[in-house]
Amino acid sequence: MLISIPLSISKQNHRQWHLDMSLLIPVMALLSIGLVMISSASFSFGDHRLGDELFFFKRHLVYLVVAALAMATTFFVPATFWSKYSRLWIFISFVLLIMVLIPGVGRELNGSRRWLAVGGFTLQVSELVKVATVVFLATYLDYYRTEMAQDWRHFARLMLLLVVLCGLLIREPDFGSVVVLSGTFMAMLFLGGAKLRQYVFLIAICAAALWWLKDSSPYRMARITAYLDPWSDQFNSGYQLTQSLIAFGRGEWFGVGLGQSVQKMLYLPEAHTDFVFAIFAEEFGFLGVIGLIGLYCLMILRIFVLSRQAISQQSWYAAFVLIGFGLIISGQTFINIGVNAGLLPTKGLTLPFVSYGGSSLLVSCAMIGMLLRFSHDLKETDSDKRRILNGRR
Repeated sequence: MLISIPLSISKQNHRQWHLDMSLLIPVMALLSIGLVMISSASFSFGDHRLGDELFFFKRHLVYLVVAALAMATTFFVPATFWSKYSRLWIFISFVLLIMVLIPGVGRELNGSRRWLAVGGFTLQVSELVKVATVVFLATYLDYYRTEMAQDWRHFARLMLLLVVLCGLLIREPDFGSVVVLSGTFMAMLFLGGAKLRQYVFLIAICAAALWWLKDSSPYRMARITAYLDPWSDQFNSGYQLTQSLIAFGRGEWFGVGLGQSVQKMLYLPEAHTDFVFAIFAEEFGFLGVIGLIGLYCLMILRIFVLSRQAISQQSWYAAFVLIGFGLIISGQTFINIGVNAGLLPTKGLTLPFVSYGGSSLLVSCAMIGMLLRFSHDLKETDSDKRRILNGRR
């Protein structure tokens, strides 16, 4: 579903901007749910720690305004602008990843050094890196798409890029972002024309690296142990997961009602960030969970429909960016919900558009703005083709 907004550039020039409501409506619904749930999930924590029940709610309102501006900016900026400077974006990503590891520059929290302090707010660098990597990779695959299968050097260069990025992210450490970025990178390479034997080799290398990483730090092994049997150590390594599962159990079919959650009363850590989905499940129950997942499915389905449309028009750069962003959003959503429900080991990943977190919200909305711009451009291309065909007739 598209709506057209006439925008007057001058008295002689009028332009129609096509807004993809099939994409925008689910996003707006998720943002609204996020605002409500952050208000509900954080008031006890805000009152106990900061003496202000609405502290996180008010900050999230500011984040929403900034994110809306970011969405509007990326919508009105031509899509070619991002591809034109793709090498600059990936270079800036490397610089930021190095800066965040410097003591005194990067901000450390809970044993991880993932943030830079900017104007009183914190910026999580890995969120920007995901977008820059997708844009760079989409530009590269668009340019060398026909050569990927013949020249192994292109594959080797991209592998070196992935290894360096993941190495810097592991140093923070941010294992969740490594998983999302690696999975997106591998999928885009496969769709971009990498040979099957190269792809199998890549999977083997990534699997070996992940197997080594699980033993390289004691806390990762503790998370896996807690994931397999959280109740064996429910007051230590399994505490978060057991409290999350209790929230799911209390929700039953219809939930306990908005604002009536017990687990958010300082029982479940990070109730308004990583585990906001568990509080949502407690307050709205199984039916509410199905509705929320349905909104994500509608949004992600629309993104992949747009990618198919871009492929049919042979707009390869747009197709790769659409696929990459769709994989990032869907992958992060799946991991967060899986962690909350006990299907996956604990990862420090937020739920897109719903969890509290300025960096995640800003970057997610910026991605949606870019996707809306691609939808607009694809619609204009279709309209131009129809005009040409009608003229010939």
